[in-house]
Amino acid sequence: MLDTSSHSNPKPRCYFTHAVLSNFIDYDQPATKKKPFTTIAAQTTSHTVDILLPKSSLSKFQEGLGNGKGTFQYARVHMKLSDIIEGDFFNHYVKAGNVVMLSQGRPDIDPVYTLSEGLLRMEVNKATYERMGLEGKGMPGEGRKHVKARYAIEINLRLPSMVRGKPGFDRVVWAFRNVLNHSVTWMFHDLKAKTDESGPIAVHQALVRTVEPVVEALDGAMMFAIPGTLDQDDHSLAAALLEWVTMAANLSPRLQHNDGIDSYLSKYNVTLPTGNGEAGDRPETQDLVRIRWHGFAHASFISKLFTTSLKTCGDNWFVVSATSFSGEAYVILKTGERTLTWEYMD
Repeated sequence: MLDTSSHSNPKPRCYFTHAVLSNFIDYDQPATKKKPFTTIAAQTTSHTVDILLPKSSLSKFQEGLGNGKGTFQYARVHMKLSDIIEGDFFNHYVKAGNVVMLSQGRPDIDPVYTLSEGLLRMEVNKATYERMGLEGKGMPGEGRKHVKARYAIEINLRLPSMVRGKPGFDRVVWAFRNVLNHSVTWMFHDLKAKTDESGPIAVHQALVRTVEPVVEALDGAMMFAIPGTLDQDDHSLAAALLEWVTMAANLSPRLQHNDGIDSYLSKYNVTLPTGNGEAGDRPETQDLVRIRWHGFAHASFISKLFTTSLKTCGDNWFVVSATSFSGEAYVILKTGERTLTWEYMD
């Protein structure tokens, strides 16, 4: 773990792990209980997804993304919470279907609602929580240790008891009609069918967006000396490698061999292999490309990108990174038969 915390308040942490890939990987149904697949699945939705790889691997990777595998759709819709638990929308998308939804709102400040696998999670302030009359749990904050400023309420809408006439469901209906009764903007993605204007969502005038990858190049990039193995306790090397990956994914000109930045403005140097050459030697260079998706990406889509990279890149290295709407992020570097994973927890 790369610890960035202080003793006073909880701060973001970066956890580093490495794993060995299985000899056999089912690209259609990859393992769900092994890293790095568990890391991908744990972050349900992301707003930015990047694939970083050598330019020589780009053509095969793009071929692997054929037949629409490289695009996804999501909808933007205005709805009240009560709209989710009523009529055809409730029966079609929640009870019988499988949709993922995320409301507008700033984490830890505004009310934020999420729906995934039938589980509705609501994060609200203390005053709103006390008016709702639903059971929830206090959320840790950076204020006074024993004073909870925000609360999280989770409701499994797929339970048999979540139907009209049942006391628990009627309390939810009352809270949504009398307390959380404002309309908010949601991002919506249907995991069982194509996300479009058809179906019960049509009455809410959904705006459907198609996200396609954007490819950009970083030519002549100085390569970090990626080690064959990396001890999880070697924090300095793990941090240096993550720094290089982050700069490459952001197409930083500081990595280009012909970069002429004044050393007063940037003192960054790419790490050379241990014992390689003498002072003044420069790292090897390679042409890189970054493929980026920006929208409402589900973990299942990112998992497909990862397996496609495994299948098409062969022995070449590649990087998959994703950033969530709440601030969490991960970076997965595949090199040889190993994966190195950094998980940023807020």
